[in-house]
Amino acid sequence: MELKAFIEITRPHNCVLAGIVGLLGAIVAVGHFPSAEKALLAFLVVTLGCAGGNTINDYFDYEIDKINRPSRPIPRGAMSKKTAFVYSLALMAVGLLLAFMINLYAFVLALIAYTAMILYAWKLKPLPFVGNLVVAGLTGATPLYGAIAVGKIGLAGYLALCAFLVNVAREVVKDIEDVEGDLSKGAKTLPIVWGKKKAAYIGTLFSVLTVLASVLPVRAGVGLGYYAMVPVDLIILYAAYLILRSQERESAHKSQKLLKISIFLAVMAFMIAALV
Repeated sequence: MELKAFIEITRPHNCVLAGIVGLLGAIVAVGHFPSAEKALLAFLVVTLGCAGGNTINDYFDYEIDKINRPSRPIPRGAMSKKTAFVYSLALMAVGLLLAFMINLYAFVLALIAYTAMILYAWKLKPLPFVGNLVVAGLTGATPLYGAIAVGKIGLAGYLALCAFLVNVAREVVKDIEDVEGDLSKGAKTLPIVWGKKKAAYIGTLFSVLTVLASVLPVRAGVGLGYYAMVPVDLIILYAAYLILRSQERESAHKSQKLLKISIFLAVMAFMIAALV
């Protein structure tokens, strides 16, 4: 067993990014930086939840990761499956304890999100489109969690919608990238059931819906602050173009990475809009 595997298996860069998105969701909601205590607690609840979710996902994905991602801790033997399972539950338990310290609504949302992560990794991931919607819902809930932590929704509601839509697109594109490994496990993801081309159309549809949803804050009186979202919309549309042009693994990988980056950039754009 490698000690560094306890950090590596959580995919810390993703978890910290998720925590920052939760924190920025709070800023978008109130239009300024929240209290240090609320900010830290919201960041930690989201970060620990993400870490626990990534870990338990690797626990259930052992067989498929031997093909798609053999360098991850469990496939390469750096951590046992049992240790990963217990570790994931411990991370989530700490996260729930911290959520309870924020307020009841924050605790309930964290409990629902953590439960969804486990169900996704255990049963829902192989189901066509259902797993995609669950992951997208969790992504959308991230900035919303920050808003609930500070007791106000504000522009964070629009941000949550955009995050949900763009992540549906990313999850579909990511399934196109992972078709080989998913086939070996017998999973029935969207590109396996409907074909890569039709899946690419679905991913593109949700990309376009994201761009359309990003205009909604204008009706809420954002004004010039909306222009911060324009470059993000262009990245999303370019990612859609890439996957429509080619459904090969390399193109799908580049497209889903751009969509992933766009999620964080969208949060920043909404924060600029809220502050302006």
